[in-house]
Amino acid sequence: MRALVVDKPEAGQPARAAFRDFSETELPDGDVLLRVTHSTVNYKDGLAVTGKAPVVRRFPMVPGIDLIGVVEESSNPAVKAGDQVVLNGWGVGETHCGAYAPKARVKADWLVPLPAGLSPAEAAAIGTAGYTAMLCVMALERHGLTPDRGPVLVTGAAGGVGSVAIALLSGLGWYVAAGTGRPEEQAYLEGLGAREVVPRDRYAGGPARPLGKEVWAAAVDTVGSKTLAGVLAEIRYGGAVAACGLAQGMDLPSSVAPFILRGVSLLGVDSVMAPRALRLEAWSRLAKELDRARLKAMTTTVGLDEVPRVAEEILAGKVRGRVVVEIG
Repeated sequence: MRALVVDKPEAGQPARAAFRDFSETELPDGDVLLRVTHSTVNYKDGLAVTGKAPVVRRFPMVPGIDLIGVVEESSNPAVKAGDQVVLNGWGVGETHCGAYAPKARVKADWLVPLPAGLSPAEAAAIGTAGYTAMLCVMALERHGLTPDRGPVLVTGAAGGVGSVAIALLSGLGWYVAAGTGRPEEQAYLEGLGAREVVPRDRYAGGPARPLGKEVWAAAVDTVGSKTLAGVLAEIRYGGAVAACGLAQGMDLPSSVAPFILRGVSLLGVDSVMAPRALRLEAWSRLAKELDRARLKAMTTTVGLDEVPRVAEEILAGKVRGRVVVEIG
């Protein structure tokens, strides 16, 4: 089968992906064989395909962290041939071959049934980004935050997580502000439900103050670094930030002031190893609560051959919303 594969590079060379013939015998162990129908291109996929960060940790590797497919063979009684399933995380595309091939062999425990009411293409459009966005919303809700507490800020708003977060939060009644470095996307963001657009330079321009004016009741941050530090300084008393990304960096040049003077909470959100019960809840809610018209508005569809181009573009900040990849 033809697949996009990252082979072990020569010493000193980046581990870039290339198309080649890939045998089913090269697939890793697993109790389920899938026919892959759809995937996506996420920021992590961009890093894996271009070799611009050491995402891939085992070779040969088929990237693609989002996998939607149909079960062809299963030795696990919990999963049956013909089942339509979704897979996000679990090291797929990093340490276990992923979705940029017609077939994948995986573990049954990693699979979530395709939720009723979602087509495979819609599930791919949601993908890890949308599933992560819902986990962020759920984290804020568990903290007791509701729309009547005040506005919510979403950073990296034009990206995949940000786009879905805006659509979800606005649908739940929040006043949503979209933080972005792409002012040309204002109409797009407002179409998803944003009520105002906040320029990236407000937070990314320099060192954050220990405390600023109390502006936001909550925030979903996909950026990290100076942006997250600046947002924390403007969270209202008792508010929280759900942090799930590091597009700007892994550092956090902040202080303890927001935490000990305003009772602000920083809620870490992990989608890769999240337990099954949390995944099922998130996907069930996405199927019921995410506006399909808004999902369609944020989605572009490409073929597998176009993944290397899109990978370069997503790292350059030129991709908005979600990119679905049709595999088979």
